[in-house]
Amino acid sequence: MDWISAELALTALAAMFSPTTLTFCVLVLVLGRRPLRTGLWFYFGALGATLGIGIVAAFVIGNVAASQTPSTPKTWVAVVDVIAALALLFLVVRVMRRPPNPERTAGMIAQMEKVSSSRAVAILGAGAALANPGAFIPIALKDISELDPSATQYIVDWVFFSLASLFPLAVSLVLLVVAREWTERALGQVRGWLELHARTVAAAIVVLLAVSLLRNGIAGLTG
Repeated sequence: MDWISAELALTALAAMFSPTTLTFCVLVLVLGRRPLRTGLWFYFGALGATLGIGIVAAFVIGNVAASQTPSTPKTWVAVVDVIAALALLFLVVRVMRRPPNPERTAGMIAQMEKVSSSRAVAILGAGAALANPGAFIPIALKDISELDPSATQYIVDWVFFSLASLFPLAVSLVLLVVAREWTERALGQVRGWLELHARTVAAAIVVLLAVSLLRNGIAGLTG
C-alpha cells in the first residue's frame, strides 16, 4: 500500500509541475487585466472538471484494480503500468530533445490573452480544458483504485490529487490577495524561469514516476 501511495504522490507532483499546465496558469494571471478574477474562474474550471472525473470514477471504477496481495498487482494492471512507464519515458526523451518552439509559446500567449478578456463561462471552460492533469489522470485513477478504496475514500483521495495538481495556481491566487504587487512581479520572473527550467524539473519527476510504474509492472508480471 505504501508503494502505491508514493506512486500516487509522484503522479500528483508530475501533474503539478507539468510545463504546459504551469505555463497556462502563469499566463492567465500575468496577461489578465483582472488577474484575481480571471485566475479564480480558471482555477474553478480546472478543479471542477478534474473533481467531476474522480467522482464518476469512484462509482464506475472503484477498487477494480485492487489486488489481494498489494505488493503484486493484477496482471492487467501490471501490463498497464509497463505500457504507461514506457510511454512516459518516450515522452520525456522526445520533449527533452525538442528545441524550444517560439511559435508555440506565442500561440499560447495569444490564446491566453483571448481567454483573459473573455466572460466567466469561457474562462471556466478554458481552465477545464487547459489546466487539468491531462495524461496523468488515468495513472491517478489506477493508483487510487489499487488502494482498494470505498467510494467515499476514492473521492477523498481524488480530491487530494486534484488540489495537489493545481497547488501552484492556488498559492498564486492567495498571494494575489495578500500581496498583489509583489506577486505580479514574482509571476513575471516565474514566467522566465519556466521557459528555462520547467521541462527539466518535470522530466525528472516523470522519470521517477515511470520507474515506479515499471517496478510495479514487473512485480505483477513476475510475481
